[in-house]
Amino acid sequence: MAEELHIKLVRSAVCSVKGDQTATARALGLRRIGDVVTKPDNPSVRGMIFKIMHLVEVEEV
Repeated sequence: MAEELHIKLVRSAVCSVKGDQTATARALGLRRIGDVVTKPDNPSVRGMIFKIMHLVEVEEV
C-alpha cells in the first residue's frame, strides 16, 4: 500500500448525489471541482473514497 493518497474531486458533490456523499466529500476536505487533498492511506480514508468513488480520482503517492 502507498503511504499517501492524492484525492481530486472531478464531479460535483452537490446536486445529483445523496446528502451523506456530499458530507463525505466535505469531510475529506473537498469543496469545489478540481480540489486536491493529500490523505494518509488507511482503511478509514479508503472507506470514504469508496463511498464517493464516482466523484473522485485517486492517485497513490
